[in-house]
Amino acid sequence: MRVAILIPNYVGFDSGAWVVRRQAEGLAAEGHYVAIFTLAADLTAPGADLFVMGMPRASFWEKVYRLLFPLDLFKTARWLPRLKGFDVVIVHLYPLTWLGYLAKKVYGVCYTLWYHGIMDPQCFPRLYERVYIRLHILGTRLTVRNADRAVAVSRYAADELTRYTGLESEVVYNRVELEGFHPGIDGTEVRERHCLGDDPVILFVGMLRPVKGVSLLIEAFNLVREQIPGARLLIVGRPDYPYYFEELKRMSNGAVTFAGFVPRDKLPAYYCTSDLYATCTLWETFNIPIVEAQACGTPVVAFDLGPHPEVVDQCGVLVEPRDIEGFARACVDTLKRVRGTG
Repeated sequence: MRVAILIPNYVGFDSGAWVVRRQAEGLAAEGHYVAIFTLAADLTAPGADLFVMGMPRASFWEKVYRLLFPLDLFKTARWLPRLKGFDVVIVHLYPLTWLGYLAKKVYGVCYTLWYHGIMDPQCFPRLYERVYIRLHILGTRLTVRNADRAVAVSRYAADELTRYTGLESEVVYNRVELEGFHPGIDGTEVRERHCLGDDPVILFVGMLRPVKGVSLLIEAFNLVREQIPGARLLIVGRPDYPYYFEELKRMSNGAVTFAGFVPRDKLPAYYCTSDLYATCTLWETFNIPIVEAQACGTPVVAFDLGPHPEVVDQCGVLVEPRDIEGFARACVDTLKRVRGTG
């Protein structure tokens, strides 16, 4: 069988790209021919052919281009014929759902939508951001109407997809590659690099954008410091919204460290050197860092929303969304338990 997998960003900082990489490897191992089509890439594709269609590199123009991709008739005319002859097209997210829609309509290719979610527009403070995301929802709705199959990465994601598009889907949880993610990894180098000493460390991993609630996490961390003065907050992730990153830096003090983007193969040492993984994210449809942290034996504190009841294990703590004081108490209790001081 010939399988085409389409994803907008096949890049290391995008967790969805790692899901696609694992998916492609699995299909190739079963003997299928697999080709990955993407707008941007910095990952390899073992067992699959990789085709990069290209898009603007500047962050602003990249966002505009992704929204208006269906209007790029030249690119559509160039790449749509490449999908002829495939048995299945699996599309991970708009705007490449446009090519999936056309491949089904023009060539009769079986079209599968693999739904990772669309960020909740209500979690963004600026009107143009909310409008932008609502246009993404509209674009998705218009380009998945003829999908033969829809797959969602959690029960929550399945409900969201139905709410946005009317499509019913099956649930297939993300296959997270956890080789190398296990307890007992030496984190000495991480502590030395970020001058953490032997202080209790709370870790967050993810894109620095409003929907991730990093500002709420810093608020909660400041309350944690009132009871555990030596606590440190280590934030790993690429700034995605410059104004938001500036806000986060203004809220922070010397106990908060912004580590920037960390390659995935380096993350296990970060999880293992931390006493607690904490996230105040306001929207998720799976949350891969939680799974990775738990694989490394790091306890988790998160808001009780979205897919978190599906992915947080018995050692984790779920807190009422936006309850900053309750979140801080859960972090303090967990740090004391881990450190044996409670």
